[in-house]
Amino acid sequence: MIWSLPEPMLTVAADSPALPAGWAAEPKWDGYRAQLALHSDGRVLLRSRQRTDMTSAFPEIREAALAQLPADTGLDGVM
Repeated sequence: MIWSLPEPMLTVAADSPALPAGWAAEPKWDGYRAQLALHSDGRVLLRSRQRTDMTSAFPEIREAALAQLPADTGLDGVM
């Protein structure tokens, strides 16, 4: 089986701060935009939006994912 993450969601400029119904937004003040995937066999992948593997740079996030997330979880956000 091929294990992959979806394409990262990228930011887009907006003409107005008003959001369409059903949308949410948050400012990115500092940190990294990253995707995390926890595979059912215990593999964890943390990558940047440019697809750089950052897993080894953040062992505490890897350990927290293993301890707290269910298998086959994918997250996209700012850390």
